[in-house]
Amino acid sequence: TTITTTNNKSKPHKLVLTMASPQIAAKVREYEAFLNDKLRADLKIALDQRDALFTQISDYMRLASVIDMLKALSPEERKQMKTKVDLGCNFYCQAKVDDASRIFVCIGFGFFLEMGLDEALEFIETKTASLNKRAELLSDSVNQIRANIKMVLEALKEIQQLQFVDGGDDDRRRDENF
Repeated sequence: TTITTTNNKSKPHKLVLTMASPQIAAKVREYEAFLNDKLRADLKIALDQRDALFTQISDYMRLASVIDMLKALSPEERKQMKTKVDLGCNFYCQAKVDDASRIFVCIGFGFFLEMGLDEALEFIETKTASLNKRAELLSDSVNQIRANIKMVLEALKEIQQLQFVDGGDDDRRRDENF
């Protein structure tokens, strides 16, 4: 199909609309499959992993604030404490803590270690620094995947772009957006 267009200051141009060749259509399908099956799946996995790290960091920071609150209590108040414990699904029960000067802290892989309050704060500081570094690496990975997605989308856009054909003597082809 050929459509002739004119511009105020130039000679007429012919817009040539061509059906995509089978090779181009196959390449478009290949890029789209790579985009949807690989890149977007990788992005979702990386975002989920990063969100899990941020949740862990938040939990450790919350624990640090509870430890600071416990440290502010007098030794007598730490000996006989009453609290509520979340059993899951927002079901709470009352609990009596005989000695709150030592707590159990999750150190990873489902293991808990009994620590003093100062030890726990040192561990939390080290653990959150490690988790923050891992989260930063995952953020870099997420940004790289997003850049790859953008690059593939630009490649798809260029493959599917229409071509203008100059109506002049040499019939030169050039790519333009219209």
